[in-house]
Amino acid sequence: MRRLFLLALTLALVSCAGPSSNKPPGSSTAPLSRDQELVERALAALGGAEAIRDLRGASIKGTVKHWEPEQSHAPGGEARFAAEATFDATHDFVNHVSRTDWVKKFAYPAPRTFTYTEIVTPDAGAVIGIDSNGRTRESLANKPPMHAMSGLRLATTQRELHRATPALLLEMRNNPGRVNRRGAVEIGGVTHPALSYNAGAHNFVVLFDPATGLPARVRTLDFDNIWGDVDFDLVLSEWQTVGAMRMAMSQRYELNGRTVADLRITQVTPNPTLNPAGMAVPANLRASAPRPAVGNIPYQWVIRRQFIGTYLDSDNPSFDTQVTQSLRMQELAPGVQHVVGGSHNALVVEMRDHLIVFDAPVNDWQSNWTIRTAQARYGNKPVRYLVLTHHHMDHAGGLRAYMAQGATLVVGRGATAHYRKVLAASATRNPDVAPRDYSKVNIIEVSDRYTMSDGKREVSAHLTENPHVESMLIGYVADARLGFVTDIWSPGAGPLPDKINSPLAAVVNAARRAGIQPLRFAGGHGGTGDYAPLAGLAGQR
Repeated sequence: MRRLFLLALTLALVSCAGPSSNKPPGSSTAPLSRDQELVERALAALGGAEAIRDLRGASIKGTVKHWEPEQSHAPGGEARFAAEATFDATHDFVNHVSRTDWVKKFAYPAPRTFTYTEIVTPDAGAVIGIDSNGRTRESLANKPPMHAMSGLRLATTQRELHRATPALLLEMRNNPGRVNRRGAVEIGGVTHPALSYNAGAHNFVVLFDPATGLPARVRTLDFDNIWGDVDFDLVLSEWQTVGAMRMAMSQRYELNGRTVADLRITQVTPNPTLNPAGMAVPANLRASAPRPAVGNIPYQWVIRRQFIGTYLDSDNPSFDTQVTQSLRMQELAPGVQHVVGGSHNALVVEMRDHLIVFDAPVNDWQSNWTIRTAQARYGNKPVRYLVLTHHHMDHAGGLRAYMAQGATLVVGRGATAHYRKVLAASATRNPDVAPRDYSKVNIIEVSDRYTMSDGKREVSAHLTENPHVESMLIGYVADARLGFVTDIWSPGAGPLPDKINSPLAAVVNAARRAGIQPLRFAGGHGGTGDYAPLAGLAGQR
């Protein structure tokens, strides 16, 4: 998990600093516009432009907790608690450099602790593992190895830092042509005046507290692979005076009103003595380090995968570009293709006049690739069914590409209402699928077993009781004696344990209840694995 939500309200970029006057550039006698009045009032409430400009560096310590709403146990259920962390950050505002030392304790998907350092500069970033003696290591068990940040991660981190700085208000004051009035926004019965600001690579909407004039929220209009067009808000509160400035000691991130991160600042030291050597990207990484990505950046994917410590830090969100060059299809049986090469897999099954696909991993880009590649291989047959093993964002995020093809959605018991809400959400910011009406999508809910047959080949989906998630399905291609399973077993990803655990027992129990006789399973993660050793481990013969 990475430093995407370190808020560092004191990150005042020098390039954002304006003239020394507290008035906007131009005539000192010209009346202020309503927009300028909002910005000037906010600057004054923070302590004034001079106080922000005089802050040349800061050391900030604090804690943060993370929740992931789309890793919930039940579709549409309570957000899953993902991690808690402590951080110790140092910012050099003159040279636009920051260093953050992290101790991250993850609760999901499994307990583990990462200890590492992040360094961010304008043109490169680095992640460095630290051992128990404080020595730099290139590879550590349960700790991120030393590597350069991907361009996607660097750009996303820089956006979050830009969002968090009060220098954003200085930029708005000094660039009035980029500021536009927004309609007032009501939240919790309070009406907030709002301004939008075109910051070049990013657009921010600042909501102001009508009572104090302070910035109450800084919003971006993002795209989320599940919920489509979303409001992603930084919520500022618990203001305290630190030196000559006021700072928000409580900084909360909300996704469409749901808390996903809660950061608390416990200590701030303005203008500390800096150690430039300790804030530099290591020379062996800098030469080949990617620059910040541009274009359609999947901010929500980069941010949210870090909540659970599983982001690959790749410049392709669907696969680790340092491991493989592209997605690929691997034939497991005649007319059965395993989509692998990424971090998340799918299964394509050819029927007489159509295709069936299990899972829609990551995003619509990957789904479009799967559709194109499968149709090129199988005579342009349409995808008639998309079977989603479960609702988690990393296995369902590409569903819209299939729905745009007219596919029927097959889901587990109790999941239909969730997917109706997902498909009703606006998705105008989707870079991979044009907006359309999904209200007529056919959804089949599997209470026990659902069979799809063309008279020759039979493919089925089976409801599976398991500890990972409600409404879980496993798939089965009868003539190939091939099962498909996601998350509760990752076949081929590693050896089986010495003793059966509850997720693996769920696979065996599901196969027994369904009356299927698989020879092997393909996985939503990993590769393929023979079923007999797993059945033997569970005492099944």
